[in-house]
Order: sequence, then C-alpha cells, then structure tokens
Amino acid sequence: MKMVKETNKIMGDENIKVTATAIRIPVMGGHSESVNIEFENEFDLIEVRNILSKTEGVVLQDDPANQIYPMPMNSHGKDEGFVGRIRRDETQAKSLNLWIVADNLRKGAATNAVQIADYLLKKGLVK
Repeated sequence: MKMVKETNKIMGDENIKVTATAIRIPVMGGHSESVNIEFENEFDLIEVRNILSKTEGVVLQDDPANQIYPMPMNSHGKDEGFVGRIRRDETQAKSLNLWIVADNLRKGAATNAVQIADYLLKKGLVK
C-alpha cells in the first residue's frame, strides 16, 4: 500500500489508480504470485478469509500488522499453498488482491492434478 500512497503523493493526484504488491525477500526456491480476482458480485473480506481458512490444502497467513504473510522460505518442503495479504483492489469494483506462495518443487502440476482428482473423488463428482 505504500507504493500506492506514495504514487498519489508524488504525483499530487489522488485520482491515480494503482494496485501493487512489493516483496523484499531472498528466494531460494518456490514460487509467488500476486493475484487479482474480479468477482461478479460484491464480497465480504471476512467471508473470503473464512472460506480460505477452511479450504483443504490452503494455509491462511494474513496478518500484515504482525508481519504474518506468506513467504516462499516458509513453504519449503510443504504441499500446501499459502495465502495472505488479502485486500480489496481499490482500482476496480468487486476486485480482490492476494499473495500466494508455494514450494515449486512440491506444489506443481503433478501434485495439483493428484489433489484435484482426490477432491473430485471425495465429493463424488467423478467415479
């Protein structure tokens, strides 16, 4: 958010719309994504966090005030995806920004395919 506010301050224009995520950490392995999601309907951030916290394979780490958010070094050796820095996108209506990290050697196409197949089987969506 500092980048957003600094842009408005430097340019002297509060109407400039910027969305940004800045990460300042060394990464030995893993992948990270800044994700922007636009919903069809309005949403509640508390409900989004609640859903993510109950989703199998997702670890919610979303407390920036206490420096708790996903970092690649903490995902090392784990199959879960770590999600945090959840906030409204102030430049688009009904949009959400979040940060996702995972161990790219453990959480990739093959692991995802197995986990999705397992989920579909458990829910009786495939036989």
